[in-house]
Amino acid sequence: MDYPSEQQPGAPVKAGVPEHGRIPKYYAVKTQIASLLDELGEGGLLPTERELSVRYGVARETVRQALRELLLEGRLRRAGRGTVVAGPKLEQPLALASYTEGVRRQGRTPGRTLISLDRFPCPDALAEEIEAERGEPVWHLERVLLADDERVGLESTYVSVARVPRLDADFDPDSSFYAYLHDELGIGFGAADERIETVLATPREALLIGTPPALPMLLIHRVSRDTGGRPLERVRTLFRGDRFSFTAHLPSRH
Repeated sequence: MDYPSEQQPGAPVKAGVPEHGRIPKYYAVKTQIASLLDELGEGGLLPTERELSVRYGVARETVRQALRELLLEGRLRRAGRGTVVAGPKLEQPLALASYTEGVRRQGRTPGRTLISLDRFPCPDALAEEIEAERGEPVWHLERVLLADDERVGLESTYVSVARVPRLDADFDPDSSFYAYLHDELGIGFGAADERIETVLATPREALLIGTPPALPMLLIHRVSRDTGGRPLERVRTLFRGDRFSFTAHLPSRH
């Protein structure tokens, strides 16, 4: 059997084949299925596990392992009772731009579903980050992030009620929080500190995003400041690892 190399951007030149040339059977099947995905095109319906096992002459568990990896990599997605070829990953810039702007730049329609908007006494750790008084009221805005009605992330925003007193009355939860602050309150963003890590979603988070708990997530912690340098918000955002990648421009130091 001739195993074609992966042709996706960023794929390893030798397609993951070790120097001794021996590769796991599931990986050989995975490369064959990857070539099939290119033929089917975005949205194309993948044959069943049984059909694939017959086509490649392997056990269904071997096919299943190959499909699991392709799902985790974002090459495939579940659709109803079948599996289809996924589109390219969304690229989100690591910059002072809203989720709305990043999605729209790629020709997709952003959206959000409100999970909760609550106020609670500010705990010590959060008070220190946003320079609030311990115990003063703070908003917690939790929303599922959408791209063309596909659930792709979960965002939690914490902001002092004193800074945004009418958030529950004046803010459309399906819209950009950044645009609301700028257009309605005249608050501009000046800088932010971000930290990125990979995590597994909790059972609750996985249910809200609509993914298996074992799917890797990209977690971004952000503390944003206004143009005067004063901390404004703390945001915790989970992005699906199979649907997102992040980009950054690194200017020359010379």
